[in-house]
Amino acid sequence: MNWRLPRGWAVKRVLVQWVAAGTTVSLMAASASAQEPSLKVVLMRAAAYVAEFHRQFSSIVAEERYVQHWYNQSRSGMRPAPELSQRKLKSDLLLLKPSDAEAWMAFRDVYDVNGTPVRDRQERIAHLFLERTPSADALIRRILDESSRYNIGDIRRNVNTPTYPLLFLEAANHFRFKFKRTDDRRPRTEPGRPAAADGAFRVSTEVWVIAYEEKEAGTMIRTDNHRDLTAKGRFWIEPATGRVLMSELLASNRKLRATIDVSYQSEPLLGLLLPIEMREWYDNMSTRSHIEAVATYGRFRQFKVNTDQTFLIKK
Repeated sequence: MNWRLPRGWAVKRVLVQWVAAGTTVSLMAASASAQEPSLKVVLMRAAAYVAEFHRQFSSIVAEERYVQHWYNQSRSGMRPAPELSQRKLKSDLLLLKPSDAEAWMAFRDVYDVNGTPVRDRQERIAHLFLERTPSADALIRRILDESSRYNIGDIRRNVNTPTYPLLFLEAANHFRFKFKRTDDRRPRTEPGRPAAADGAFRVSTEVWVIAYEEKEAGTMIRTDNHRDLTAKGRFWIEPATGRVLMSELLASNRKLRATIDVSYQSEPLLGLLLPIEMREWYDNMSTRSHIEAVATYGRFRQFKVNTDQTFLIKK
C-alpha cells in the first residue's frame, strides 16, 4: 500500500507498501451538556490539539516494547506460521520532520530484537540521516523503511505507529473525510487478552466518539499497485479540549483487513497525553494468515531532534 501525503504539503507522496493483500473498551457514558459545541468546533479543537501535540512530542523519545505474532488460519483454528512466528522488539520511538517536509512522522529506532542487540544500528542511523539524499521524499522513504525493518508476516507495513492516525485530524486533511458523532463506543475487534498497559483503552472522562470515513479520491493509504484504499474508524475526543484519548484505524479490501487501535494517557512529569499502548490486527485473505501485535510505551524522556539532517542529540 502507498501512503500519499495530503495536498499542500511540500512532499507530495510517500510510498507505504503492504504485501498481498495486511478490545473491548470500557467508557463512561458521556452526559450531554445544555449547550454542546458543534461537531465542526470539536474537530477544529482536535486539529489544534494535534498540531500542539506534534510540536511537543517532537522533543520526547519513548521506549517501545513491541510483540508481534504471525499465524496461519485453518479449519482447525489458528496455528503459528511455519516461518518466524513471533518477534519481540525494543525501540526508541520519536517524532521528526525531515528538512523541506511539512509532515511529522514517527521513527522507530530498533535496538534489540528477541533479546539480541542490533549490531549495525549506529551505521544505519548515520546512513539514514547523514548521507545526502536527492529529496525529502527519498529521506521519508528511508525513514519508513527503517521503521518497518523488523516487522514479521506476509503483510509489509510501515504505518503501524501510534501517531499515524492523528494525521487524519489535521486541519488540512478534514476535507478528505466525512465525520459524524456516534454512540458506537466499542472497537470492532476484540483483543482476546487484558490490556497490557495499566488502564489502556479505558477512559474516565466525558468524550465524544467521532466516526470518520475517507471520501476524497487519492486516499492517504494506497495499495502496492497504487490503488486507493479508504481509511475509516473512530476517535475518542474530549469535546472541550480536543484531546484525543483513543484512536481506531480500519482499512480493508478483498485481500486485506487491518485494524490499528491506540490508547493515550496523561504523562504527569511531561504534562502531555502520550501513547501507552497500540494494538494491531491484520488478515491476509489470499494466504489465510493473521498477524497480531501489541506495543507498549514508557520511559518517556526529553530528546532533541535536529531536523537539518545532522543527527539526533540526547539531552
